[in-house]
Amino acid sequence: MTQQIWKYVWITLIIAVALQQCSQQQVSFNTASKVTDEREKLLLSPPPLPTAMSFAGEPVPLHIPDVAERLDRELLVNSYLHATTMLGLKRMQRYVPEIRAMLRDNNVPEDFIYLALAESLFGHVTSPAGAAGFWQLMPETARGYGLTVNKEVDERFHVQKATVAAIRYLKTARARFGSWTNAAASYNRGMAGLDRALDRQGVESYYDLYLNDETSRYMFRILALKEVLGNPQKYGFDLAEENGYQPLPYREMEVKSSISDLPAFAKAQGTNYKTLRLYNPWVKGYQLTVPDGKQYVLALPEAK
Repeated sequence: MTQQIWKYVWITLIIAVALQQCSQQQVSFNTASKVTDEREKLLLSPPPLPTAMSFAGEPVPLHIPDVAERLDRELLVNSYLHATTMLGLKRMQRYVPEIRAMLRDNNVPEDFIYLALAESLFGHVTSPAGAAGFWQLMPETARGYGLTVNKEVDERFHVQKATVAAIRYLKTARARFGSWTNAAASYNRGMAGLDRALDRQGVESYYDLYLNDETSRYMFRILALKEVLGNPQKYGFDLAEENGYQPLPYREMEVKSSISDLPAFAKAQGTNYKTLRLYNPWVKGYQLTVPDGKQYVLALPEAK
């Protein structure tokens, strides 16, 4: 009787140990499976390189190895800049319709929208070198195209006027270099700088030039933004229209005499100084001096 009891005890222990081992193996398997799932979620795949691409109707010679690789680099960089790309998509809803219309009216290809995005991401920013606004114009360049730049007014931040100045530059560069691609490259390098490089290297196309890193990457950043922002869902960006930044409705007021106190003026118009500055980012101070024979047009919120 005693031997039989011990026999059952040993059998029970053996079964318990076997069950414990099975349980541990199952836990290990489940853990490994979860780790594998998490690793798969973290895996990143490079965006495919387009088989063909153009800028302003001009083909990009992707059959040239370094051209393909330079585009591939910028696609990698820009397709994984998630916050920046989403911000660009939001801002595009506010500004692209008007800028596109201005480009069309002046016979400039719509692809130059992406040059402005490459320059500023449609932000009212100033570079360390002093270039400012959507189109990143330098002060002297802006003045040369008729924009006012002083301590009270900086029309490089006036979207419509700065766009007109950029259009004038690009059309002049297109006439000088014979292609929109070269015109775009000169926007970064300068007309004289690009002219010297083309002449010294004995070529006619931007894609055949050996350049400094910034200008060498410049056109390809524009192309990458065109590809990613122009096809956002292809790259995993899904932005509902209502989540973008909508155009701000406004009324215009002609100002023919100086305003000594812009905060008080804004209150008299039913708004405040902050809103006045947001609607008119080209206004830089607390007063607005209007020279004789000149006038400014202020954008103000629509009356409630």
